[in-house]
Amino acid sequence: MEDSTISENLASDKKISFLDKMLPIFILIAMIIGLFIGRMVPDIQDIFNAVQIDTVSLPIAIGLLWMMYPVLAKVQYEKIPQALQEYRLFGTSLIQNWIIGPIFMTGLAWLFLADYPGYREGIILVGLARCIAMVLIWNMLAGGDAEKCAILVALNSVFQIFFYAIYAWIFIGITNIDIFDIARSVFIFLGIPLFAGFLTREILRRKKGNQWYSDIFIPKLGPTAIVGLLFTVIAMFSMQGEKILSQPLDILIIAIPLFIYFIGMFLISFLISFALKFKYSETVTLSFTAASNNFELAIAVAIATFGIDSNQALATVVGPLIEVPVLLLLVYIALWLKQYLFKNEFQRTEPNHVS
Repeated sequence: MEDSTISENLASDKKISFLDKMLPIFILIAMIIGLFIGRMVPDIQDIFNAVQIDTVSLPIAIGLLWMMYPVLAKVQYEKIPQALQEYRLFGTSLIQNWIIGPIFMTGLAWLFLADYPGYREGIILVGLARCIAMVLIWNMLAGGDAEKCAILVALNSVFQIFFYAIYAWIFIGITNIDIFDIARSVFIFLGIPLFAGFLTREILRRKKGNQWYSDIFIPKLGPTAIVGLLFTVIAMFSMQGEKILSQPLDILIIAIPLFIYFIGMFLISFLISFALKFKYSETVTLSFTAASNNFELAIAVAIATFGIDSNQALATVVGPLIEVPVLLLLVYIALWLKQYLFKNEFQRTEPNHVS
C-alpha cells in the first residue's frame, strides 16, 4: 500500500525535464571538456580575459548573466504581497533559510575544510544563496504547496539582493573580503538579471497573457539557463585543469560537507515544520526551500569576487553536482515520511483505496 502510494505520487516525475534530470551528468561532461580544452589551449585564460566586465571576462560574464536570467524570469513577483498574509509560514521559512541554513553550512565548512580556506569560503557562498529555481521542481514532485512555494521563491529573490553581500561578509570573515566587492557582484549578476526577468514577466504577461507566458514562453526560455551554466563550467575547468588534475581528491573533499548539508538541512526543516503542525504540503515546501540553494548566484559571486581560477569558484561548481541527485532522493524520502508522520491528515481528507 505504501509503495503504491509513493509510486502514484511520483507519477508526476514525467514533468521534470530531461535537462534537469541529467544536469549532474552534463556538468561532469562539461568538466571533462574544460580539462581537455585547457590541455590543448594553454593560453586559454589570456583569450578569455582579453575583454572584461568589472573583473570578469566578457564571454564568462555573459554566461553568468544568462544562467541567471531565465531563472529569474520564472519568479512570480506578483505573489510577494501574499506574504503579508502568511506570517507564520514566512517567519518559519525566514528562520530556516536565513539563520539555520547559513550557520549549518558554515559549521560544516569549518569542520571538514578548516585546512582548505578557498574551498571553505566557496561552500559557504553556496549555503548563503537561497534557492529560487529548482525548488519548484522538487516541491512539485513531493506534493508540496505550489502557491506558497512560489511566494517563498519570490521573497528569497528579493532578500538576496539586500542581504547576500552582508551575509557573505559576516560568515566568510570581515578580514578576508571587501563587502563592496561582494555587493557589486550581487548587483551585477543578480540585480541585472532580476530586473530583466521582472520586466520580461510584466511586459510579456500583459501583451500575451499569463497562460502563454507560463505554458509557451517559459518552457522554451528556461532550459537555455543550463547553456550559460555549462559554458561557465567549461571555461572554469579549462583554466583550472592543471590544478585539478594534480589534486584529484579535491572534488570529493568539497562534496562531503555539501552532501551532509543538503540531507541535514532538509531533515532539520522537515522536523521543525512538523513540530509546528504545518500540513504536509506546507512542510514539504518549507523543507525543500530551506535545503535547496541558488548555486547560480554562488558561482557568479565566487568568480566575480575571487576569480574564475580560484578555489572558491571550483567549490561552488561542485554544488549543483551534489544538489540535484540528493534533492531528487529527498523527494522519495519526503513521500516516505508522509506515510508515517501525516497518516492522520490524509486519512481525514482522502478516501480509502484498495491497494
